Amino acid sequence: MNLSDYLRILRRNWLLIVALALAGLLAGGVASIMTKPTYTAETQLFVAIQSSGSVQELQQGNTFSQARVESYVQTVNSPAVLQPAIDSLGLDLTARELAAAVKASTEPNTVLINVAVSDNSAVQASAIAQAVADSLIKTVDNLEKPKTGGASPVSLSVIKPALAPPAPSSPNTRLNILAGLLLGLAVGVAGALFRSTLDSAIRGDSDLRKVTDAPIIGAISFDQSAVKKPLLTQTGFQSPRAESFRQLRTNLQFANVSGQAKTILLTSSLPGEGKSTTAANLAIALAQSGQVVCLIDADLRRPMIHDYLGLDRSVGLTTALVGEADIDDLLQHWGEDGLYVLTSGQLPPNPSELLGSSQMRTLLERLELAFDVIIVDAPPLLPVTDAAVLSQSVGGVVLVVGTQKLKQRDLEKSLTALELVGAHMLGVVLNRVPAKGPDAYSYGYGYESTEHAAETPKRWNRSGTRSASQKQAALPPLQNLASSEPQRVVEERPPRVFPVHDSN
Repeated sequence: MNLSDYLRILRRNWLLIVALALAGLLAGGVASIMTKPTYTAETQLFVAIQSSGSVQELQQGNTFSQARVESYVQTVNSPAVLQPAIDSLGLDLTARELAAAVKASTEPNTVLINVAVSDNSAVQASAIAQAVADSLIKTVDNLEKPKTGGASPVSLSVIKPALAPPAPSSPNTRLNILAGLLLGLAVGVAGALFRSTLDSAIRGDSDLRKVTDAPIIGAISFDQSAVKKPLLTQTGFQSPRAESFRQLRTNLQFANVSGQAKTILLTSSLPGEGKSTTAANLAIALAQSGQVVCLIDADLRRPMIHDYLGLDRSVGLTTALVGEADIDDLLQHWGEDGLYVLTSGQLPPNPSELLGSSQMRTLLERLELAFDVIIVDAPPLLPVTDAAVLSQSVGGVVLVVGTQKLKQRDLEKSLTALELVGAHMLGVVLNRVPAKGPDAYSYGYGYESTEHAAETPKRWNRSGTRSASQKQAALPPLQNLASSEPQRVVEERPPRVFPVHDSN
């Protein structure tokens, strides 16, 4: 992965990172509040050689004292120094317990000894530090005193008395909060990277490219209002969602530049990825461009086209396939453009056999003679084999991928299923793509409403569709499945029920 991939991961998981950073910040603050304050009192002693003489003797004495200072520092934590201090203050501690609170040190190339004592009481810390310093002076004097008698050649004196500290030395609230914040950020970033390794959902084009190099011919931005208003005609003409389908229409024409794929099948890997709404809106967009379009609901298990378009599905595709009615009498005109819809009809018990039959291929061949484009809404690939079977009878396949929903392994299975049957893959449509964020794919461009109204081509009305006077004239006649006599395409037909088992 490159830097942009890591940045995308961090942007995807920014909420997790911020939450853990705030948790670390809170933990640092709570730790500071819950920790009992500790005060540190310090005192400083000077080591001197009690002798007078020449400069050379003084220099030798200074070197001697510096060499002895290290030994005196180690002596501070010994019972010989600490026990007298405990006895003098009447502390309820042992020498070992007090040694944990006493820290002695020296500065390099000096004869200074620093003694620091930590305690929960500022006054007691200063008292212990002073008592330890006094005890160290006496202990060194006794240790350095010659056995033959006389004064000790080394003299220790306090040059910085121990005072009660005005503020606690710990906890350091600022340091704890900063450490908690940094630790939370580190855990958040690590969690985001770990989560990305486990997350195989397709969230954008970067995840799609890990599975396939198929061209992305469209990216439909997510719109919450599309749940109640899924159709292209129910949204604003200048809305990003409407522009997404117009861009899909244009890209599909380039993907099918040879024009061989006159019948285009739309499917998905799993239910709920938005294939039916994509098929319906693509058909509407193609019809708005002036083409004569036929939309077929070939999902004979869970048909949805009739619900979106408000049509009757009592008779439709299955009616024609079993020979109960002619296709001319089943097509329903929709809208003010050249869009004709063939609903699913009654749900049969054998949808795969019907979709893979010779009658289905013959029906598509007849429709290709009369329509510019035929859009087929097929069932998902993974649950059933209907789409794979039907893909052999169409000119091209468009796979709808629902972001945030589909896993990479499921997409791989779908592509493998299409490859096994030799389907002609036109491209992939990313559906439910975020309008903003790291996985945004589309670009927005705003128009002034008044200017746009003035610049709108005359052949379109304000709703984005052609007026009734500008509708395409008569649709080319279709040939009957059983006879060669031309038939008339009608807009509506009273429902006709035929004896086919309905799985609902």
